[in-house]
Amino acid sequence: MAKYVYFFGNGEAEGRGNMKNLLGGKGANLAEMTSIDLPVPAGFTLTTEVCTEFYKNDRNYPTGLEAEVNQNLARVEQLMDKKFGDSQNPLLVSVRSGARASMPGMMDTVLNLGLNDETVQGVIAQSGDERFAYDSYRRFIQMYANVVLDMNGDILEHILEKMKADRGVEEDTALTAADLKEMVGLFKTKVKEELGHAFPMDPKEQLWGAIGAVFSSWMNFRAITYRKLNNIPAEWGTAVNVQSMVYGNMGDDCATGVAFTRDPSTGENYFYGEYLVNAQGEDVVAGTRTPQPINKAKHQPGDLPAMEDVLPECYEQLAKIRDILEKHYLDMQDIEFTIEKHKLYMLQTRNGKRTAKAAVKIAVDMVAEGLISKNEAIMRVAPEQLDQLLHPSLDPDAVKIVVAKGLPASPGAACGEVVFSADEAEEASKIGLKVILVRVETSPEDIHGMHAAQGILTARGGMTSHAAVVARGMGKSCVAGCGDIKVDYANQQFVARNGQIFKKGDVITLDGSTGEVMQGEVATVQPELSGEFGQLMEWADLVRRMKVRTNADTPHDSQVARDFGAEGIGLCRTEHMFFEGDRIAAVREMILSADVEGRKRALAKILPMQKSDFLGLFQVMKGLPVTIRLLDPPLHEFLPHADKDIEALAQEMSVSVSVLKAKVESLHEFNPMLGHRGCRLAVTYPEIYDMQVQAIMEAACELVKNDGFDIIPEIMIPLVCEVRELAILRANAIRVADEVIARYGVEVTYLIGTMIELPRAALTADVIAHEAEFFSFGTNDLTQTTYGLSRDDAGRFLPFYVEHEIFPTDPFVAIDQEGVGQLVKMGCELGRKTRPDIKLGICGEHGGESSSVKFCHRIGLDYVSCSPFRVPIARLAAAQAVLEEE
Repeated sequence: MAKYVYFFGNGEAEGRGNMKNLLGGKGANLAEMTSIDLPVPAGFTLTTEVCTEFYKNDRNYPTGLEAEVNQNLARVEQLMDKKFGDSQNPLLVSVRSGARASMPGMMDTVLNLGLNDETVQGVIAQSGDERFAYDSYRRFIQMYANVVLDMNGDILEHILEKMKADRGVEEDTALTAADLKEMVGLFKTKVKEELGHAFPMDPKEQLWGAIGAVFSSWMNFRAITYRKLNNIPAEWGTAVNVQSMVYGNMGDDCATGVAFTRDPSTGENYFYGEYLVNAQGEDVVAGTRTPQPINKAKHQPGDLPAMEDVLPECYEQLAKIRDILEKHYLDMQDIEFTIEKHKLYMLQTRNGKRTAKAAVKIAVDMVAEGLISKNEAIMRVAPEQLDQLLHPSLDPDAVKIVVAKGLPASPGAACGEVVFSADEAEEASKIGLKVILVRVETSPEDIHGMHAAQGILTARGGMTSHAAVVARGMGKSCVAGCGDIKVDYANQQFVARNGQIFKKGDVITLDGSTGEVMQGEVATVQPELSGEFGQLMEWADLVRRMKVRTNADTPHDSQVARDFGAEGIGLCRTEHMFFEGDRIAAVREMILSADVEGRKRALAKILPMQKSDFLGLFQVMKGLPVTIRLLDPPLHEFLPHADKDIEALAQEMSVSVSVLKAKVESLHEFNPMLGHRGCRLAVTYPEIYDMQVQAIMEAACELVKNDGFDIIPEIMIPLVCEVRELAILRANAIRVADEVIARYGVEVTYLIGTMIELPRAALTADVIAHEAEFFSFGTNDLTQTTYGLSRDDAGRFLPFYVEHEIFPTDPFVAIDQEGVGQLVKMGCELGRKTRPDIKLGICGEHGGESSSVKFCHRIGLDYVSCSPFRVPIARLAAAQAVLEEE
């Protein structure tokens, strides 16, 4: 028969710390602390399997559970020498949740359970303190009514506040025993009035009501939201811990508190925490009273007295337990404690939540202290946490007025005046104004404005939309797909969900880490990279086998990425270079040319500009590989579409409006993503790629000849689906490259490869490998074409799919390992079968997401490439992937 209940108490425990899956984090750690002889009040844990059965069987408990609970309750009674429900010597208990992953504040707790009109007299007899007994009773009714009976907590809180006002006191502790006894009566009357039935007086009924409430809280809104934010599966369930009560509210020799064995914000190695004299646990976190520091390490003049001074013996014992716990768990601990009549009890320990800065410092410090190894330090920091270190973040103490919420597309915080066009953003930037570029959605033509803006807000688009990808590459904060706003270009305003209107020039703040849009200016904190960060990255680099490159199109972005440890460029998008103001005219001239010669004349104007671009990239990435993707988007993206813009361009280019309109219409496509773009464009107009290959090779040859550079350019041909496309374009590229090399009289090795971004390319990778010396998997487009999803339009329903667990995660955020991932794996295996030395990498945005990076390691890729600010994340994830194999 299954065992559903595990006992702990008096140095004996049926569970252990490694049983978190079964006992939850709290239950496992209570058992562990008991087994290492720390002072833990006796109790028992109902396992997570009970929670699973509870939901599987329409909220009914498994057979035999009640008998097991009764047996373990009897053991607690025997150990504590008290009887549950006894009017003379009552045992009171707490009922708390405890999932295997820490979810602080997300689920429900009930304290002082077992109190009624009879047992309260027993508590008075036990304690000799009527005030304490009735204070515990009124707290129990408040908690139970809210948590178990689902009554609005403000109703009873209002009665408490009214009594304090009537008595002329500010603190709960100033109320007398008589006041509290009267309050208990008022509470019970109000419960009956609100709910239509009396407050339960039977302790057994109370117990099962609380157990059911805790299991039910696993599916409450805040718990569900927290699980989604932290990728905690619903099927894990929660355990329930029933534990004998100890009291911090029996007088001035009692206290309760919460502490961290190190500072969870900075990672500094000092005992950090707060406590309250004559209080229960919820008082510390509820904010109804001002907590006091536990020690004098950071004591400031005017601070309330520290526990170290007020209860010195208990503090000394707690400080010793702090050391015991850190040495036992080898990690920073978050602990809860209660002091009853100068006796210290431990109520909880768990690995403490911490900021990225603290996580890095604690990991590195613990290596120096000999507590953990370098490899363990690498595993201690979640790669995604590093985002906090690399971007400005909002001041946690600042007041925020949130007016809308979208997708957290690019982390960091940004504040500025609202503008609605890229040109406005650029002009504002020139005169020193900080702006937020607000668009329905962005296009490559907005690149200059995006660069000039502090942050980008779009009403449409997903996590890998143009706005998101470019913003991440620039390290700009971006909130994308914000359906809460309606953008009105005509009136130069956007309207938030609550009807509030924001006009051009109004100030807003973006939090790209949460997707929040806030009214006005919210203070930000600039990132500071510590020496510990560099040390952790150095250890990670010694462990990882997979290289990390960057997606970068400018020397500035390339330098940022190199400073973050990038080992080359895995994707340079040349189309971004075409939108610069001094070259867009030549691009448009090329598009409007009626014949090959006209196109070549226009391309000749672009050639020196492209060459200059590549010189800049090669110089920054000296000695490292640089993969340059030849032109990918369809030509219509370089032309205006609004009549007003067409007329302005026609005048600028000295062509008739009708000719320009006809060209725009001739280039129109119903589905441009699957249209005349990438290699298809070059098969039709080979002179475009010829010019780009010439520019690449001239830049490389010049640096080799004049500066002694060692360069191996990697020329990447996009959107290949048929090997004959690649064969034609490869032959053209070799012809142009070899001509340039001969002209310069130098030796330069170069590679020609392709992006694998279509399912057919992955399926025929063995054939394509005959013409390709490297594959770079473009997982953004491969995800779109595998799923049949447009990443810019899917934002309308993808959140619904994820929320309802149709998709486990957004496939544009983390690679779909079962579908898209299998195509990548197949492409790798087939490619190596034909060409064993083929170089394999990934350049989609998945290259900077930790689970995707680890997948790429497992299938044997040579490198991942990601936006500059995600390079450290990929480096750490690649190292963890190696260690997870051990």
